[in-house]
Amino acid sequence: MGSSEPVYGPRVRECSPLSRRALLGLAAAAVPLTATAPASAAGARSAGTRAAGTSVVGGERLGLGGVQVRAAGLPKKLTAEAWLVADRDTGEVLASYNAHRRLAPASTLKMLFADTVLPKFAPEQRYKVTDADLADIPSGSSLVGVQAGTTYTVEQLWQGVFLRSGNDAVHVLAHMNGGVARTVAEMQARAEYLHALDTHVVSPDGFDHQGQISSAYDLTLFARAGLRNADFRRHCGTRTADFPAGGKKTFQIQNTDRLLTGAWGLRPYAGLLGVKNGYTSHAGNTFTGAATRGGRTLLVTVMHPAEGSNAVYEQTAALLDWGFGAGRAAQPVGLLAAPGGPHPTHPTVSPVPTEHSAHASTTPPGPSTLRLAEGAAGTAALLGAGAWAILRRRRTGTAGAPAEAAPGGRRRAPATDTGTVPQQNARRTRTPETEATPQQGGRHRR
Repeated sequence: MGSSEPVYGPRVRECSPLSRRALLGLAAAAVPLTATAPASAAGARSAGTRAAGTSVVGGERLGLGGVQVRAAGLPKKLTAEAWLVADRDTGEVLASYNAHRRLAPASTLKMLFADTVLPKFAPEQRYKVTDADLADIPSGSSLVGVQAGTTYTVEQLWQGVFLRSGNDAVHVLAHMNGGVARTVAEMQARAEYLHALDTHVVSPDGFDHQGQISSAYDLTLFARAGLRNADFRRHCGTRTADFPAGGKKTFQIQNTDRLLTGAWGLRPYAGLLGVKNGYTSHAGNTFTGAATRGGRTLLVTVMHPAEGSNAVYEQTAALLDWGFGAGRAAQPVGLLAAPGGPHPTHPTVSPVPTEHSAHASTTPPGPSTLRLAEGAAGTAALLGAGAWAILRRRRTGTAGAPAEAAPGGRRRAPATDTGTVPQQNARRTRTPETEATPQQGGRHRR
């Protein structure tokens, strides 16, 4: 295939030369994106500094590297690159490790997708899938088995998202929501509303795309917000469901959350509510789990453990055990930000509010007229730069883009779209896991 890393879908390249058609496409796409995306998102992310002595979402200690805890007895074998333990109801962060470190989220980003889109459609609403709905699914995605020409209920599509992490179901729902670009913009706006300033959304499915990042802190915010919705809670806690296979046929799908189902040699974790797991060749394994014991609900996020596929669940279970045990005496090292309002340096404790209707709109207010004008000015500048680039290429006869500069000034060869991990990111060997295959066929890779 091409020589540059895919940004979205198997045939779209970040460094493709800008043609006149591409410039027209940018002009057409920029207006709706400017109207829906938060104009301050990029600035807010860059302003969300993660060093001590600066404004850090959740408290200054969460911006420090290393373990942050005020209690004894933490599990000894924690190899994840980042993790966090928090009380869902009070928002207190009981312990963390690199809470704001920005890492690839994999399918745990689907929590933000669900929190953004799930309230918009009634579960019983029916939708007939078209070929166009499935045309932009990234190659190598995990699939539940959605078929063009088949009619599904919204409930069934969300089961495909939560249980099988199906990118086909995600893209159908995104097209129902007005398209992938609009959904990405709304997810980014929702992330900013939740004060998840480490997160940059490139696609709604969490697949590996350049620049798509989040953090243990942000993923925990997404889980906390999502669990306020009754439909979200029901889906993430569902173990099996019957999924349409065409006509009147169905096949059973199982939840890939191993702490929920007890698969792959693990025991089900007592009191587990969900929430979402993820795996890609670049991100490795990620997981955010929630469990309730003795009237207390804890949230744990674990990102990129060094070992194999079960480690993310084993380390989550160990941190939950600590939270329900020795962690009861822990003094908080930070707080989960309350949604909305100004950017908090030290957000106040925010109890979980009364659960709202599952279908009420939760979209924050749109951007101001001034921000729209700023976005239009930026679009004009982008188009001018693109036109200048075309003229320059024609005059000089240059072809293609140079290799991307890696951190530290090194040059690296652009990656292909085969799922190969660049050498500098290959911390460990990861083998894709093959899940159960539905009756109509199709591999599911997590």
